[in-house]
Amino acid sequence: MAKKRDYYEVLGVAKSATEKEIAAAYRKLAIKYHPDSNPGDEGAVEKFKEAAEAYEVLSEAERRARYDRFGHQGVEEQGQRFNDVQDIFDAFGDLFSGGMFGDIFGGGGGRRQRRARRGADIRVDLALDLEEVASGVTKTIEFSRSVSCEKCSGTGNKAGAARDTCRRCGGRGQVMQSAGILRVQTTCPACGGAGSIITDPCDGCRGRGYVGAKVRREVKIPAGVDDGTPLRIVGEGEPSPDGGPNGDCYLFFAVRKHRLFLREGEDLIVKLPITYSQAALGATLEVPTLSGRAELEVPPGTQSGHVFEMQGKGLPDPHGRGRVGSLFIHTYIEVPRKLDSRQRDLLRQLAEIEHVDVSPDRKSFLERIREYFSPSEPASETAEET
Repeated sequence: MAKKRDYYEVLGVAKSATEKEIAAAYRKLAIKYHPDSNPGDEGAVEKFKEAAEAYEVLSEAERRARYDRFGHQGVEEQGQRFNDVQDIFDAFGDLFSGGMFGDIFGGGGGRRQRRARRGADIRVDLALDLEEVASGVTKTIEFSRSVSCEKCSGTGNKAGAARDTCRRCGGRGQVMQSAGILRVQTTCPACGGAGSIITDPCDGCRGRGYVGAKVRREVKIPAGVDDGTPLRIVGEGEPSPDGGPNGDCYLFFAVRKHRLFLREGEDLIVKLPITYSQAALGATLEVPTLSGRAELEVPPGTQSGHVFEMQGKGLPDPHGRGRVGSLFIHTYIEVPRKLDSRQRDLLRQLAEIEHVDVSPDRKSFLERIREYFSPSEPASETAEET
């Protein structure tokens, strides 16, 4: 399978491009590779589809943010699947209406019926503890969104009232205009493509058909999620304005800072203080993990800063591949701030022994220090002659 091109590269825009610049770039490519202008050219059809896919993602703020952070993987479940050119005509025909761009999908494009628009997506942010990330958790979330008005059952009309046929388009929802050599079909600006208008609006929703409400949902959160990881809850976004599918709700996580563990991907890091005697003589120590306590064998002669790895004691792979990270234990020798008389006496005895029986490594280091601070012989002789 060929690797997908970067969406910004497909449209020929910078990553800082505005929404208007992205729409203009897409319109230019759509006109260039339109099937009516390239009959029988399959290469043009593929470029037509590629441009539509890029525009679909970059034209929506939430999808664009996910793409900027995670690339194609972040939006692979969100994009339209354009099986043929007609899908593109149906999906984006109305996006070019309103006079700024005109509708390039009229006439020869074969667009017969306007597809109902999808509802807007909703974002919900949720903070998690590291322990919840390690095991996965079920949370109840609450967010605001529009729901069907009970007073008018979502019609937007006052009880008993009916919608009137739009006089501008005659109920078709589309109007035709001429643009050079093209006959341009655009969404009717008077009725928004509905073909009818509300003349006696519901006083509960003021003709919208929807009212704001608080929604509570129980969500199962998989183990291993990280800061900024999106979780898609299908169909829990805003309702469509014209009978299409609901948008989705995207749950974004923020993992709280832990008082013991530092996270690096699927691995965890903890700093463990040990005493001089434990480092020198070796010891069996209890160390904390997210699943409880574990034993760590510290061998004799362990140096301060040594790192031990406990495999399988980190976090699970968020993509469900069964892999679990490691716990890395950074040891350091902790020097006591206060000593009793017996401890001082023992340390003095140790100091005396170390002074007599200096290890070769330490002796060579001390010799280098003396040589660094002592003047060399030629320098001394010159100083005497002076």
